[in-house]
Amino acid sequence: MIFDSEVLQITVLSLQIAALSTGISLLFGLPIGTALALGKFPGRSIFLSLVNTGMGLPPVVVGLFVAMMLWRSGPLGELKLIYTPLAIIIAQTVISAPVVTGLTSAALQSLNPHLRLQLYGLGASRTQMILMLWREARLPLLAALMAGFGAVISEVGASMMVGGNIRYQTRVLTTAIVLETGKGNFNFAIALGVLLLVITFLINWALTSIQQRAARR
Repeated sequence: MIFDSEVLQITVLSLQIAALSTGISLLFGLPIGTALALGKFPGRSIFLSLVNTGMGLPPVVVGLFVAMMLWRSGPLGELKLIYTPLAIIIAQTVISAPVVTGLTSAALQSLNPHLRLQLYGLGASRTQMILMLWREARLPLLAALMAGFGAVISEVGASMMVGGNIRYQTRVLTTAIVLETGKGNFNFAIALGVLLLVITFLINWALTSIQQRAARR
């Protein structure tokens, strides 16, 4: 049963949602984290505090907030996104984005501050300077990517609240585990849990291999 078509569909959907959520988080988190690390502007410490607070947001609270926004009576209800995979992606992005942003900011702030001056002294533009800083901080940035992915692939509360755990539509591995546990199918729930752990390990192993190869350069 662990290798049937339904489990395959659930697994593929889980990976698609996690990959998209992590990718969107990286798209927003990398530039915002860079701006917080390098910029000097009023309220910067407040923004950093908000990001750091967001890194510890309970997923169920995120799920409640997103669900309220997407319910028919909510401000975005006309979009009819509630109980769709896109709703899960939105919720998981809200969970993952602060993690990526906060770790990106911390990674860049840990670099030698004189490096920017040296790059400018060599004639680098601001864009070139930022790209070089990303290169120098590539190891912790890859760690930020892994942390963002880990935050969403293992998440269950928000996915349940905004996705509804609908069979063949919004059911992912974590919500399937909760369902099977509730039904008393403990063996199947454990098998799904092992499958989730194996998938997570393989993806993080691949990213770690890339990280370590980069460290040797």
